[in-house]
Amino acid sequence: MSKYSKEDIFRIVEEEDVEFIRLQFTDIFGMMKNVAITKNMLPKALDNRCMFDGSSIEGFIRSEESDMYLHPDLDTFEIFPWRPQQGKVARLICDVHCPDKAPFEGDPRFVLKKVLKKAHDMGFVFQAGPECEFFLFHTDEEGKPTTHTHETASYFDVAPIDQAENVRRDMVISLEEMGFMIEASHHEISPGQHEIDFQYAEGIVTADNIMTFRLAVKSIAKRHGLHATFMPKPKAGVNGSGMHINMSLSDLNGNNVFADGQDEQGLSKTAYEFIAGILYHMESMTILTNPLVNSYKRLVPGYDAPVYIAWSAKANRSQLIRIPSSRGSSTRIELRSPDSAVNPYLALAACLAAGLDGIEKGMTPPDSVDSNVFGMPEEEIQSRGIKQLPETLGEAIEAFRKDEFVKEVLGEHIFTKYLEAKEAEWRMFRAQVTDWEVEEYLYKY
Repeated sequence: MSKYSKEDIFRIVEEEDVEFIRLQFTDIFGMMKNVAITKNMLPKALDNRCMFDGSSIEGFIRSEESDMYLHPDLDTFEIFPWRPQQGKVARLICDVHCPDKAPFEGDPRFVLKKVLKKAHDMGFVFQAGPECEFFLFHTDEEGKPTTHTHETASYFDVAPIDQAENVRRDMVISLEEMGFMIEASHHEISPGQHEIDFQYAEGIVTADNIMTFRLAVKSIAKRHGLHATFMPKPKAGVNGSGMHINMSLSDLNGNNVFADGQDEQGLSKTAYEFIAGILYHMESMTILTNPLVNSYKRLVPGYDAPVYIAWSAKANRSQLIRIPSSRGSSTRIELRSPDSAVNPYLALAACLAAGLDGIEKGMTPPDSVDSNVFGMPEEEIQSRGIKQLPETLGEAIEAFRKDEFVKEVLGEHIFTKYLEAKEAEWRMFRAQVTDWEVEEYLYKY
């Protein structure tokens, strides 16, 4: 059932003195874009008649086919609480359509909707909840971001050691004003690192919320004179920022289908098959859960991030997939490799599609690895057939290129454009000479 009608939005705009509306959408790399309109153009926007130049958006479409239309999702209407309270600014998240009114196959939101429909046709509703981590850094005299922070706080520290407590408070208040249910916020392990967790929701809502969350966090940090970054590993020698994704399936009546009280681990056959599907496709979809060159600086031993493709039925945080302790209606799986630089629509689509593939094919996961895999001898790791995640973007590209399954999930357009862009990114990185190389080799050779 829809949350808003067109009449509701017209009424709210008048009552709340909304002057500008941002029509938002997301490109294939997870970057938010928007077209701003005044309230006078709102009837045109709500009739799906607002057009933009798709050729100007990287990865979208050629210049000779550039006209694209924005179809607002009425239920995503929200007012930005951090913007002026006279002549307020609101937003609508939009789907991208072609001139013939067909959904644009290069729209990441459309990709996720397709996979969610498949799940629904199989009798499932997909729910997900992210754990979003980020850093707060100072800016320089010109307002440009740095990687400097004055604080030395660590996990769960409080003020005055945690110097950003009030910044997080403002973020939480603003997010709640936009309809988020915030479950927790706290300082993370590294100096300047923070986490805010919001409540589980159905897949498309969660992806929309991640995009909104990143915008809100960055906007409110800037008001405090700080820069918020979701870069996975902005500093060497400290933990990077992840975005663990908690996932579950329910039936169409709302019952958690991952739960089975008769099973030794409290997991259903469906849950095991879903886990198996993700493990099977993990290498090829890692480029979607960890999309940057920098992402792979986080996925190294010693920094609270997974390296091996293994799972644990226990609450074992050294594994790629763990099963949090709660069972029954709260039974879920936690995928620990993703970082906050993801395109949430593509990452969630890949995770769900992989899990559904496991269900359709009746896959069986490997044995649960309940000990710390980082402490295992190499011989045991090999004998148990435990593979590693890609160690670089280059390795992730090769795994992605070879998997027809991921290509089918994304569609030809996004698969090709994404691959081309990531190959170019990897080539550019490989041509760089880093400070580490200069410091390590210049005086020696």
